[in-house]
Amino acid sequence: MTIVLNHTIVPAREKTAAARWFARLFGLAFEPAGNHFASVRVNDALTLLFADRDSFESGHYAFHVSDTEFDAILGRVRDEGHAFGSAPWSRDDGRLNDWNGGRGVYFESPDGHILELMTVAQ
Repeated sequence: MTIVLNHTIVPAREKTAAARWFARLFGLAFEPAGNHFASVRVNDALTLLFADRDSFESGHYAFHVSDTEFDAILGRVRDEGHAFGSAPWSRDDGRLNDWNGGRGVYFESPDGHILELMTVAQ
């Protein structure tokens, strides 16, 4: 059997707002379920479960995406005025990286999580 990550919990100050923000930027559907989590299905194998937390540490969430998805997501990041950058330590330099022969970018969620997009998997 191949091991596949099925879901992970993403802490948020306000789960519904965080899930809506993520879904909007990534071009995904958000359908409120009215339970303990606000869920966003990323693909057939992965769901992000946003959960209310008063305090939490920042997480890092990296996504391997196609060139088309990269352009669309980065376009929405730019359109909404979010800072982005070429590395986890420079998330506001307005540049992309070309690591592993692809394109990559980092930006922060409103809750301070580091989101990474890459067109070539590491």
